[in-house]
Amino acid sequence: MRGAGAEVQLWVGLGNPGAQHALNRHNVGFMAVDAIAEVHRFDAWKKGFQGWVAQGRIGSERILLLKPATFMNESGRSVGEAARFHKLDVGDVTLFHDELDLAPFKVKVKVGGGTAGHNGLRSTEPHIGNAFRRVRIGIGHPGHKDRVTGHVLGNYSKSEMDPLAGMLGAIAAEAPWLAAGDDARFMNEVALRLQD
Repeated sequence: MRGAGAEVQLWVGLGNPGAQHALNRHNVGFMAVDAIAEVHRFDAWKKGFQGWVAQGRIGSERILLLKPATFMNESGRSVGEAARFHKLDVGDVTLFHDELDLAPFKVKVKVGGGTAGHNGLRSTEPHIGNAFRRVRIGIGHPGHKDRVTGHVLGNYSKSEMDPLAGMLGAIAAEAPWLAAGDDARFMNEVALRLQD
């Protein structure tokens, strides 16, 4: 886990740039950091590190949000550049990403592990190592591997908009627990909010 004393934590939302991808399930990482920036009143997004960055504070922690503009399979370039610039350890980096192996709108956090075929994670590993924290946002599995690409790159449906908004709101509202390094409490509080 991150060493106390890191001047800033880097929180990266994974997604693909461009309006045509904005509502893709694959872009839920972008949506999560957008929600965090809005709820915690971060500075306006600006260009930086081959992406868009927004700075702010959550509790006593300084957070740099990053949305790589490199497309998913190259997002590690953007993550690596930001991490090197701020002299961050891998433990100071958190990636928010879609997860096929979790039920839709479930949120789990883990540190390290494999990439489960996720191109954004796979791209990041060579740049910073794999012991970064992942906020895994469930999109569910379509049931057959031939349908995965269409599912991942497909848009959320109208009927999913309310649960999606609820989940993004819960992630943003409970982000102080993530900032403080209490991943278990974050998962618990998000799950409680989504039961209502």
